[in-house]
Amino acid sequence: MTRYHFTRESSNAKTGPIPVTTTSADTCPDSCPFKRNGCYADGGPLRMHWDKVTRGERGTDLPGLCEQIESLPAGQLWRHDQAGDLPGRNNRIAPAQLREIARANVGRRGFTYTHKPATPANLRAIREASALGFTINLSANSLAHADTLAETAPGLPLVAVVPEHPGKTTSTPAGRPVTVCPATYRDDVTCASCGLCQRSNRRAIVAFPAHGSSRRKAAEASTAAS
Repeated sequence: MTRYHFTRESSNAKTGPIPVTTTSADTCPDSCPFKRNGCYADGGPLRMHWDKVTRGERGTDLPGLCEQIESLPAGQLWRHDQAGDLPGRNNRIAPAQLREIARANVGRRGFTYTHKPATPANLRAIREASALGFTINLSANSLAHADTLAETAPGLPLVAVVPEHPGKTTSTPAGRPVTVCPATYRDDVTCASCGLCQRSNRRAIVAFPAHGSSRRKAAEASTAAS
């Protein structure tokens, strides 16, 4: 059974002091090139915490998670899945379970990312959740892959992993605008103060330079996926 852990105030320096959740690893899709291959959550304290959630030693079930989301004040910014992915094992999204999370979020500013493949069924579930106000960013493996996802799923917000800070690169190969996550290179910016990834109607693709204890593997995986 998928498990969820709810942290009321994150101690992560990049996230800032906002609520975050951790979802058990059974939700991570095989389609993700970073799975056991450079995922930023594969090391350190987050990995130890994630393992305990996956083993059922911490966390709660879906109704328990939704109750905690509903307890957040109106307008609260929060991040779903600092580790793990959308409900549903492996590559598939479980639409009914995602709908429950999206409904619990109504009136709040939840956001997350997914590496689940952009299949018609998965995109239907994502669009339904997005219509309820829950922002789901499609995660691309490179800027070129972001162009592909933009064509496959027009209108949905996108992020992309890049091997390193792209410097002056401000667009994808097809010319779509790119903004590098400011929290990756500025100490005075966090998710709490930025909130860019929660803005579902933004034009820019947010780029995340490979980071974490396995950043070399992640950079290699991103390059290979280009």
